[in-house]
Amino acid sequence: MRKAKLVAAAAGVVLLVAGCGGEGGSGKNKGGSSSSTSGSTTGGSEAGGGDSPDAAAVEKEIEAAATAAGFIQDASGEDVPAELKDCMVSWTADTKKVADPKKSYDATVKTLSGGGWKEGQGTEQAGSTIKTLNKGTWSLKASNHGAAGFSIVMFIGTDNTAACEALFKADLEKSKKP
Repeated sequence: MRKAKLVAAAAGVVLLVAGCGGEGGSGKNKGGSSSSTSGSTTGGSEAGGGDSPDAAAVEKEIEAAATAAGFIQDASGEDVPAELKDCMVSWTADTKKVADPKKSYDATVKTLSGGGWKEGQGTEQAGSTIKTLNKGTWSLKASNHGAAGFSIVMFIGTDNTAACEALFKADLEKSKKP
């Protein structure tokens, strides 16, 4: 229970730092994936977002990079709400099953950077590292939180289109209601 609350709090901080703002629209298809229909402040291309992946592609890239670095996904990680699945990806590593979570985190970020994700701002403070990576309309927060006997490594991606921003705001308003 404590771990779930901690993961939820950390995810909230990552999303707060990530910001959901962006310009552009999003087209949805019946397959559940999205494609950008215009540019974005994070580097999406015009008319069709040719360089902007959908949620499934983002998740696949995180999975491939993280597993290549020695991580496996933590089955007890937080699920993305169904209404946000086209706009958000969450991947939590099982840090207990890797020898050096920091080394694996760094290797995952390096692989993603080599795969077209452009590294943006990052912060390091009190045993935590959060790096921002951008690809098309997507922003990925790669976070490594470690302290004495405690470690959480998460990768949370958000699509920064206007359509997804509206969904994030609606979800936030819904969670504020008693």
